[in-house]
Amino acid sequence: MDRGNHLGDIEITDPKAMRALAHPVRLAVLERLQRHGPATATQLSPHVGATPSVTSWHLRHLAGFGLVRDAEPGTDRRARRWEAVARGFRFEVPEDEEGRSAARVLSREMFLHSADLPHRWVTQTEPGLDPEWRRLAGLANTRVVVSAEELADIENAIESVLAPYITRDPADRPSGARGVRLLRYHLPESAQEQTGEIV
Repeated sequence: MDRGNHLGDIEITDPKAMRALAHPVRLAVLERLQRHGPATATQLSPHVGATPSVTSWHLRHLAGFGLVRDAEPGTDRRARRWEAVARGFRFEVPEDEEGRSAARVLSREMFLHSADLPHRWVTQTEPGLDPEWRRLAGLANTRVVVSAEELADIENAIESVLAPYITRDPADRPSGARGVRLLRYHLPESAQEQTGEIV
């Protein structure tokens, strides 16, 4: 069930790298670098909930697993600037127990990391949006009955549609373009849910 990699994400296969990333500060650091570009530990610090020295330690840890790297020096050549190695990352649940355990830990931390995004959007962002953008915002909660292979095909198709917008050069974005957060959860039901034994 190879889903491809239309978005150019870094693919994490090492369980140790998964566990390394499964930390709230490291996830925040990587997300900030992916979203806003290169930065120093001092610049990242107020956005990730850690002091500059702790942020620097987490950056070095992420670099050890190939998730961030040194960026071109800025105006102050004494300050070490970091950048994400890719726009995003992905991982699949490995077959072995160590890999499955590490993937569960990372998945759980990612869910916790993004759990309050919808609430923050509703309370902080949505009230200030122009009517055009407010109309385009939305939420879907769709249940489908599919095989594992079909679910992989659905994810692949979604990424195929998104890829041209994600990978295009920033200079090619149309006037008035803005960032839009697309949260995509694929949550297979348990066997008990299928038979109606639990809600």
